[in-house]
Amino acid sequence: MLTVHDKMAQDLELAGYALRTREAYLASVRDLEVFHGGAVADLNHDQIREWVRHLVGLGRSPQRLRQHFAAIKFLYARTLGRPSATAFLSWPTARERMPVVLSSAEVMSLLDALRQPKYRVFFALVYATGMRLAEACHLQTSDIDGGRGVIRVRCSKGGRERFVMLSPRLLATLRAYWRFARPVAPYLFTARTGKPLHPEVARNALTAAASAAGLRKRVTPHVLRHSFATHLLERGVDIRIIQVLLGHMSIRTTARYTRVSADVIASTVSPLDLLPRAV
Repeated sequence: MLTVHDKMAQDLELAGYALRTREAYLASVRDLEVFHGGAVADLNHDQIREWVRHLVGLGRSPQRLRQHFAAIKFLYARTLGRPSATAFLSWPTARERMPVVLSSAEVMSLLDALRQPKYRVFFALVYATGMRLAEACHLQTSDIDGGRGVIRVRCSKGGRERFVMLSPRLLATLRAYWRFARPVAPYLFTARTGKPLHPEVARNALTAAASAAGLRKRVTPHVLRHSFATHLLERGVDIRIIQVLLGHMSIRTTARYTRVSADVIASTVSPLDLLPRAV
């Protein structure tokens, strides 16, 4: 007989949720069960409210709270058929932070500080294409299309495939790396076991390189993605093209880079300058 967790896992998969999201939601439900020491199916409205107050009291970030709330909303509405149990929930809001962006010189210093060729090529790829960390870790050699000048991104957020550009310089770098490293098929970047490079291992290598390069900014793999988008915008690439390259569903997600790019702001012509004469 299927447990509530088994049913929820099936429901999440059928709904098309990404693997990491499914795992996070199920972990939230397990936390709820541990907190009350009983089956989640038996909890009443007040017990769920108590759990919510507990989470808020822990000082969790709004983003983390939204993930917990989404998990229990899905559980009670979709799996247990009791949507009224979580109808009281409201999504906590957070002040949107400006993305951290590296300058071209800082990107170069960071890549130079990655002494192992695998990690230097890996993060050069991330910066060159704007891929997410998990996408780059699961990249396969068959995804590289040198003839068309594109890379196929399959392990993407929400399961939506897309293409990103493959520049001649990146293609030459990847070919040289492949001849040197001979990664275990089918993946381009692998651990010694032949499995895809683990995201945490790659993240640790980048953190060490940022420290060695003397960068004062907090550098993460996603910072390279932010830098990719911002640098394209500063070169005049249409924001709708950047949206496609990043795999954003909404143009509003991409539009935040317009608030980061000082070059774009500085180069924008003021309406005052368009007047027929000086005032």
